[in-house]
Amino acid sequence: MFENLSEKLEGAFKNLKGEGKLTEINIAKSIKEIRRALVAADVNYKIAKEFTDKVKDKALGSDNVLNAVKPGELMVKIVLDEMIDLMGGQAVGINIKANPGIILIAGLQGSGKTTFTGKISKYLKEKKSKKPLVVACDVYRPAAINQLTVVSEQVGVAIYKEPENKNPVSIAQNAIAYAKANSHDVVIVDTAGRLAVDDEMMDEIEAIKNGINPTETLFVVDSMTGQDAVNTAKAFNERINYDGVVLTKLDGDTRGGAALTVKYTVGKPIKFVSTGEKMDTLDVFHPERMAQRILGMGDIVSFVEKAQEQFDEKEAKRLEKKIRKNKFDFNDFLGQLNQIRKMGDIKSLVNMIPGMSKMTKNLDIDDSAFSKVESIILSMTKEERNSPELLNMSRKRRIAKGSGKNIHEINMFIKQFDQMRKMMHQMSKGKGMDKMMGGMPGMGKRR
Repeated sequence: MFENLSEKLEGAFKNLKGEGKLTEINIAKSIKEIRRALVAADVNYKIAKEFTDKVKDKALGSDNVLNAVKPGELMVKIVLDEMIDLMGGQAVGINIKANPGIILIAGLQGSGKTTFTGKISKYLKEKKSKKPLVVACDVYRPAAINQLTVVSEQVGVAIYKEPENKNPVSIAQNAIAYAKANSHDVVIVDTAGRLAVDDEMMDEIEAIKNGINPTETLFVVDSMTGQDAVNTAKAFNERINYDGVVLTKLDGDTRGGAALTVKYTVGKPIKFVSTGEKMDTLDVFHPERMAQRILGMGDIVSFVEKAQEQFDEKEAKRLEKKIRKNKFDFNDFLGQLNQIRKMGDIKSLVNMIPGMSKMTKNLDIDDSAFSKVESIILSMTKEERNSPELLNMSRKRRIAKGSGKNIHEINMFIKQFDQMRKMMHQMSKGKGMDKMMGGMPGMGKRR
């Protein structure tokens, strides 16, 4: 996400490396590179120019008052502040205060509306303690109702559908009546989309909105469509005056233009961002955090929040006791892997840690690494998982055969597991990090 933009902006700031202070000449050189980076990220040239003009004015107006701050760092701070402002300044919540709260989902076909419907219902159910009802109002696409049914079952929420009814307005109205009668406090209406903006679609979504008077109308847009996404968002807003934007597929080959400029162009905030197909990959959009990630600063706040969501205090105490006794086993390890998996896409998580985006830029990090480990552990017997010391050569050969791995891979994994277990045990006993590092192969003093 935004890797090319981040790289180009980093190059623009490098122009100031070694400079004693900001001058008209080095500012102009950096501004030119920043503008190029934004345009390459599919930001409209006019917006890119206005943005860089503001940055230039602030940089020239700084008058080098902050003598302790290096020119490159000062320019990064100015760009960060302007980028946060461009994307909306602060996170904006959704309005579901009515009884029931009604969320209307709009967007083009293929933008990810139905998947988002599942994600937002899961988010409201688990994080806001709501009882959502999803409504199937796409009466044109043959598989639409089935898709929403599968999604609703996946996240464990109720669905309202009328397969024989071809009037989306009456379906939505009937769903709201059903929600009131069955104690559903939020209704999420998934609507039909088209391959392109047309009058028929606009008339229909406008009629649905007028017919149900939603408390929140969200426009879902595929961020991979770049500047076209912004143009489509503008067209929809002119007809239905929605409340906020949802950017989907941010893990794809997106250049970043939509995220950077949709608020500026349409005047409506981005409220959520979504990555991948998994139902737990939905995040509230925070302009400051996104700007920090674009500028390679990571997003440690979001990382910690995701970790806290998966934190189980009772389980943590149980593991602590096992680690102190050096009894941490493969079952415990597998459980920890599954908790990390629930936090979301691995590469995205790693890139939230400050400084890690550069280190992992050319690495192919995905869930396949976890799958390898999982296949090895699941090829062990119950006794072997509970007691790693049982693994002799004949057992390792059987595990290799069962997991489809070679004996070298099995030995390497078990060796790494043993090293990790010893390190965790030493940490639990309060031994210093320098002693731990000294005891590891290739580290510290040699005996």
